[in-house]
Amino acid sequence: MAQDLTVAIPSLAALPEAAAALRAHLGTATVLCFEGEMGAGKTTFIKALCESMGVPADEISSPTFSLVNEYRDAQNRPIYHFDFYRLNDPQEAAQMGAQEYFDSGYLCLIEWPSRIADLLPPDHLLLTLTVTGPSSRELKIRN
Repeated sequence: MAQDLTVAIPSLAALPEAAAALRAHLGTATVLCFEGEMGAGKTTFIKALCESMGVPADEISSPTFSLVNEYRDAQNRPIYHFDFYRLNDPQEAAQMGAQEYFDSGYLCLIEWPSRIADLLPPDHLLLTLTVTGPSSRELKIRN
């Protein structure tokens, strides 16, 4: 298993480079859990990551109310983007088939994963975004 990694993101302009660093670090991981305070940039980072994989920028948005959005990468493989912030009960995620998505082998990007912690597969990656300045962030990747 790869070592934990910390990536400094000094500005929005550095997001593509940070997304590339994450992609290089992924290995076989497909379930990525993004934690961070409100406004830390989880959705913004996910957008940069998806763009780096060939998803058109105008197709990427937060699934705050739908819980999941599906995108297609440059090879036409699905990428699933979840936002569980508004979830009232983890059972809602189970009923929508979250575990089937997680077991699909396709990339699953999850915002607010702590709200469904019991449903997460043991081999997920935890990515924590921390605000370090007005437009700077730090991304910690824990295996």
